[in-house]
Amino acid sequence: MSKTKVYIDGQSGTTGLQIFDRIGARDDLELLRIDEDKRHDNDERRKFINAADIVFLCLPDDGAREAVSLIDNPDVRVIDASTAHRTNDDWTYGFPELSAQQRDAIAHSKRVANPGCHATGFISCAAPLVRMGIVPADYPFTCFSLTGYSGGGKKMIASYEAADKAQALFAPGIYGLTLHHKHIPEMQKVCGLPNPPVFLPVVDDYYKGMATTIMLHNRLLPGSPSAETICGKLQEYYSESHFVSVLPFGENNSTIYAAELAGTNHLKLVVCGHEEQTTVTALFDNLGKGASGAAVQNMNIMLGIDEATGLE
Repeated sequence: MSKTKVYIDGQSGTTGLQIFDRIGARDDLELLRIDEDKRHDNDERRKFINAADIVFLCLPDDGAREAVSLIDNPDVRVIDASTAHRTNDDWTYGFPELSAQQRDAIAHSKRVANPGCHATGFISCAAPLVRMGIVPADYPFTCFSLTGYSGGGKKMIASYEAADKAQALFAPGIYGLTLHHKHIPEMQKVCGLPNPPVFLPVVDDYYKGMATTIMLHNRLLPGSPSAETICGKLQEYYSESHFVSVLPFGENNSTIYAAELAGTNHLKLVVCGHEEQTTVTALFDNLGKGASGAAVQNMNIMLGIDEATGLE
């Protein structure tokens, strides 16, 4: 049986390297590797892209669009890890846990947009609540998302790991202060929100792991459900998911550590609160379910094999 040919365009970046780490030893795949000195040569890139069955795009947005323009083989299937195509109706959004229909769409798609890391956290919390009618679509969502510095790419990693690291980097850094973070459009679209959420990301002095939290006033929700009721509904929603789970209500009411699921492809929701207020926190690895792990999971689904292949 022939092996699936895979090409990573942007193989030397953080996401590309992480994808390679997850699939490099698999015997069902043939990895096509471009010479390092030719990775910016469009003629050479075109050859590799069109020779592959699956292409991962681990590039800036403009680079991803350019890569797609180089495709002339109609059988090439693409998983784009950039922001370029996440709100494009011609692309399938790569979050299979949204629904059985979403998973099926990914399985049959030739163009899959891999979710952003912060968006993964927000959508995993908010989308089910909106779809189940627990939270109105026009609810004024607010969200903060804590991430390790690896999500910032090579330059940020180098600044945090430098011997003469700036004193400011030893403490959490709130950014995206214009409230126009690049992941907001996909959050809004995928969750079906008429208004964007108020969203603030926070980067801290640890390598990887995320904790994305939404906060709800229960009195503003239909029927004023308690936090425990909301937890139960989320457990039902994700009951068939392999990588997404919901912690039983009350099992963690003390401290949530953002790096708890670092090194895995799992995402865990932790629901806290009481009768009047609720928080829902998504815990996951920004390099795993928030990026490269999700991309490999989507590839597995597109190939019709166990989605957990190479990810456990």
